[in-house]
Amino acid sequence: MAASILALTSSLSSLSFSSHVAQNPSVVSFPKSRSVSCGTLTRTPRPIIASASVAPPEALQSADLKKYVKSRLPGGFAAQTIIGTGRRKCAIARVVLQEGTGKIIINYRDAKEYLQGNPLWLQYLKVPLGTLGYESSYDVFVKAHGGGLSGQAQAISLGIARALLKVSEDHRVPLRKEGLLTRDSRVVERKKAGLKKARKAPQFSKR
Repeated sequence: MAASILALTSSLSSLSFSSHVAQNPSVVSFPKSRSVSCGTLTRTPRPIIASASVAPPEALQSADLKKYVKSRLPGGFAAQTIIGTGRRKCAIARVVLQEGTGKIIINYRDAKEYLQGNPLWLQYLKVPLGTLGYESSYDVFVKAHGGGLSGQAQAISLGIARALLKVSEDHRVPLRKEGLLTRDSRVVERKKAGLKKARKAPQFSKR
């Protein structure tokens, strides 16, 4: 037993930890990384452009059209001779015809732009002139208000037909034959008390 203890102590004393363990074991040292030197970036300042107040092209176009209409209609709509008034639902349109190339201007805007390019509404405007073969003989100037675009388009059609009667009374027969001189008197029926709309009743519940 004593011999085994002596052999153990002699083996422990032969071991030395000085070469393997650092003096301060809590500090861990890492190899230093190479520092990468980045060159200083020089940014060229962008030129500052002063924003001038420029009107959009649509506004310029509408302003030009307004000047064009006023130059073509001296004294305004009321001073013209070839004029017609059309009505449909709640829409009212005052139409002036002048000899030209077939332009149609509504409220100082091009007809295609004003009517949102709807082919049916644009067709309403072309039917009266097309019936008499005047598609490219007259310019049409319109002031319209009230109702929606559909009602205004039909009111303009009636106004053009009535203005064509001022050109010649001989136009009455072909226009009347196409039904272009008839005032469409249909309007929305008024709402009734106790109903949802003019005739629509609330849902009936038995229990």
